[in-house]
Amino acid sequence: MSHSTPLLAVRRELPPRQRRFVTLLSFLLPLLLWCAVSYVPGLWQPLVKITDPGSVSYFKPGMQIEKALFRQETAKAEAAGTALPAGEPANPVYLPAPHEVATALYTSFVTEPARRSEKWLHESLWESIQVIFWGFLLSSLFGVPLGILAGTFPFFSRLIEPFVEFFRYLPAPAFGALAVAILGIYHAPKIAIIFIGTFFQQVLIIANTTRKLDPSLLEAAQTLGAKNRALVFKVVVPGILPELYRDMRILLGWAWTYLIVAELIGTSSGITWFITQQARYKNFDNVFAAIIIIGIIGLASDLLLAALGKRLFPWDKQSKGDRA
Repeated sequence: MSHSTPLLAVRRELPPRQRRFVTLLSFLLPLLLWCAVSYVPGLWQPLVKITDPGSVSYFKPGMQIEKALFRQETAKAEAAGTALPAGEPANPVYLPAPHEVATALYTSFVTEPARRSEKWLHESLWESIQVIFWGFLLSSLFGVPLGILAGTFPFFSRLIEPFVEFFRYLPAPAFGALAVAILGIYHAPKIAIIFIGTFFQQVLIIANTTRKLDPSLLEAAQTLGAKNRALVFKVVVPGILPELYRDMRILLGWAWTYLIVAELIGTSSGITWFITQQARYKNFDNVFAAIIIIGIIGLASDLLLAALGKRLFPWDKQSKGDRA
C-alpha cells in the first residue's frame, strides 16, 4: 500500500507532481500579491489619480496626489461652493500593474527607443552579457586552479588563503576609480569589478569543495605510487567535478549581482544604463521589464546548466535531484 509523502516531511524529497506544484506556487504567490495590490479596489492604492481638477488650480489630469491632500482640497472646494475635483484610487507610479509591465516587455524589443541617447533593450542586454562572460571567465581561469591547489596541498592553502580571506572583505566597488584610472572608461573596468567580486570567493569555495573529497581515494592512489601531478589530475579533479560544476553555477549568479555596480563605473552602459534612463523619465514599466528579463536570463541559464550537468555527470546522485 503506497503512502503519499507529507508536504512538510523532514529532508524527504517530494513526489514529482507535488514538487512541480510547489515550484509553480513559488512564482504564483508573488504574482498574485502583485495583482492584488494592482487590481483589487481599496486593497492598497495610497494615492488619488486626478481625472477632473475642478476648481483646484494646481491639480492636473493624470496627476497623482496623497489621499489626505485630495480630501483636504475637496473639502475646501465644497466649503467655497466651487467645482469639486474628481479622482480615482491609484498606486504610485513606481509600481505599475502586471499588464503594463507585460506590454513594456514586448514593446521594448519591437519599438524603437524614443530618444537618440537610448538603446534597444536587447542591445543593452548584449553589452551586459559580454561583461558577465569575460569577467567570470577570467575569474574562473585563475580562481579554479588556485582553489584546487589550496584545497589539495596545505602549503598552497597557507600561501593563498590568508590573503584571499583578507581581500574578500574589501568591497569590489571600492576599486572602481582605480580600475578606471588603469583600464580606461569602457568595458575593461567593468570586467575588472566582476573579476574582483567573484575571484576571491571562488578560490575559497573551490578550496573547501576540494577538501571534501574522500581521503581514502587519495590514500589508495598514493599506495599505488601516484605522485602529486597524478593525484591532482587523475584523482582530485575527477573526484570533485560534479561539486565544482555546482559551485560554478552558484558563483555565476554572484557575478550577476555585481553587474549593476560594475556598469556604473566609467561610461554607463548595458542593462544598468537602460534601467537608469527609463527611471529618469519615470518609465517604471520598462524598469520592471528590464529587471524581469535579467531574472529570466539568469534562471534560464541556471536551468540549462543544471540539465547539462545531468548529462555530464550521470553518476552523481545530487545532480539527478537538482531543482531543474
